[in-house]
Amino acid sequence: MGNIFEILLIQPITNIGLALYVLLNGAGIPFALGFSIILLTIIIRLFLYPIMSKQMKSAKSMQMLAPHLSTIKEKHKDDKKKQQEEMMKLYKEHGINPAAGCLPLIIQLPVLWSLYKVLSTIVSSDSVKVMKDLNQTAYFEWMKISEPLHTGFFGLNLAHSPSKEFSVAPYLILVPVLTGVSQFILSKMMLPAETPPKKDGKEDFQTTFQKQSLFIFPIMIGFFSFSLPVGLSLYWNTFTLFGILHQYKIGGWGGMLPIIHKIKNR
Repeated sequence: MGNIFEILLIQPITNIGLALYVLLNGAGIPFALGFSIILLTIIIRLFLYPIMSKQMKSAKSMQMLAPHLSTIKEKHKDDKKKQQEEMMKLYKEHGINPAAGCLPLIIQLPVLWSLYKVLSTIVSSDSVKVMKDLNQTAYFEWMKISEPLHTGFFGLNLAHSPSKEFSVAPYLILVPVLTGVSQFILSKMMLPAETPPKKDGKEDFQTTFQKQSLFIFPIMIGFFSFSLPVGLSLYWNTFTLFGILHQYKIGGWGGMLPIIHKIKNR
């Protein structure tokens, strides 16, 4: 299974990234590794575009049905079987598959994991070993490199993590902060602009979970960004930025709308 995963996903992604680096570096473009990571991320994002569009549209449809689902749950709270039947009937009437939002996520996870593995290798501190491994993986002779990768990117070293360099370069804290904030914006946009009303003064489990995840996930991603090489943060932030643009196209500002209105009214 590991070899199949390597051949079908990791090697092709590695070769695309390597080809981009060789072409950019050969053209004399500075910070070729950083820009190749950005371009590789954009290619992956475009590849996943149809899948992620379905996921976002499904999530938006589920949000629109949320009040109706709450009514059904309240009406049949003592009859779980009837509750499920009515919910499935509602999904069918609106042409929604409740599992449609999960399937695209499951499909894209292997691709994202492969990209993570590739970038972990590319930005490794053992530059000589990286060069040797990349040359062994290269599909074509012209893609082989004769010197270690240049890991500099606008004053940052893509192979170093903010946690290890923080004492000499405290400004690197901006990397995990930016990563966490951008992830918060994307997560907030995926929520409805209006919070569902509380019933009996209490929030349902889904609303409570969404509120907790809204802060926990960005903090967790920010922590990883602080601990892992900057090159991985560059990939994640590029991916998140395009996710924000994609989400805006599908569902607008969503849960960010109240925050935007507050900022404008100041």
